[in-house]
Amino acid sequence: MHLHAALITTLAVLLNILAIYFVGRARGKYQIKAPATAGHPDFERVFRAHQNTLEQTVLFLPVLWLASSYANETTAMGLGYAWLVGRTWYLFGYMQEAGKRSMGFLIGALAAVGLLGMAMVGIVMRMLG
Repeated sequence: MHLHAALITTLAVLLNILAIYFVGRARGKYQIKAPATAGHPDFERVFRAHQNTLEQTVLFLPVLWLASSYANETTAMGLGYAWLVGRTWYLFGYMQEAGKRSMGFLIGALAAVGLLGMAMVGIVMRMLG
């Protein structure tokens, strides 16, 4: 039934909502009026952390569901949760200091690449089998 994929998807949406909240809070704190996206370095880091998380979510969700559907659901679940941990680490690290985002990025990227590989192999095997 893919309950873990559904939960991971919901948590990914919540992570993006949290990032939106942080951008709004930073706009007020640093008095950055919309639609401006620049002005204070601390605001810009929060804004980029949100944008990067949103960009990665668009890539992550399809491969999560494809890997969960066409490959090993348990492994896809583990990689999905790893992506969430990595992206959360990335978001909070980047908001503090740009250099603190690297490990979170690496964890999330490896999880996403793993899901992509699983999805591709699973789909091809179904097509051949």
